[in-house]
Amino acid sequence: MEPFTFHPIGVISSPRKHRYDVPRQGVLDAGHEAEVLLHEGNNFEQALADLRGFDRVWLISVFHLNDEWKPRVQVPRHSDRKIGVFATRAPYRPNPVGLTAVRLLSVDGLRLRVSECDLIDGTPILDIKPYIPYADSFPDAATGWVPTRAETYSVRFESDAMERMLWLRSENVDLLPFAESQLEAQPTDDTRKRVSPHHEGSGRWQLAYRTWRIVFRVDDDAAAVIVESIRSGYSADELGEESDTHGDKALHRAFINDFPE
Repeated sequence: MEPFTFHPIGVISSPRKHRYDVPRQGVLDAGHEAEVLLHEGNNFEQALADLRGFDRVWLISVFHLNDEWKPRVQVPRHSDRKIGVFATRAPYRPNPVGLTAVRLLSVDGLRLRVSECDLIDGTPILDIKPYIPYADSFPDAATGWVPTRAETYSVRFESDAMERMLWLRSENVDLLPFAESQLEAQPTDDTRKRVSPHHEGSGRWQLAYRTWRIVFRVDDDAAAVIVESIRSGYSADELGEESDTHGDKALHRAFINDFPE
């Protein structure tokens, strides 16, 4: 078949800058907002006419950070074996096209404000379509290898952990959606996520987020994960070194000054 050429109509503007910042599905991050910024000079203002009034829209996008595809992929949950990529929503596809249903909050000129978005900053947008429940929702449809009722944990935050998270959020480091999406299922599975015992024999675990560590414990009887604290991933010796690969040691020093261990 002859190839097709597509031109993006816009781009996602989002505080989520890294792939591990975004949830597996947008509905897992209800409080997160992003914007779809359409390109000027294409008469898209008229194309957006009448979109107000829809609660949700489909965004067709490009997985622009992937340069290869995989016929079988390791999924983040539900299966220990690799799954055929066409039976998943993984980004490693022959044509790197993404599809996500976001909540539409407002339309202002060429700017669409949305929430429940699982696309990272800079994602090219190819098209926008309205979500129509009677045509797009099939709640009784079979889900193949994906269980319809998966075992999940509630994720709770102790006051100290939440205080530290809010401090970091004020510095544009938002750990909350990452912690919730990573810990809601199989929280101690170190084959699928960067978790390790916090201290041997303590019953505590830590989840790594770049140079930060999320300390938690698991209550299996209550099906709950309790996040106890947020800590720096740097040792005192590392913070004393001049090298700063991630450019964040000053932030860690300020954090430790406000939250000494």
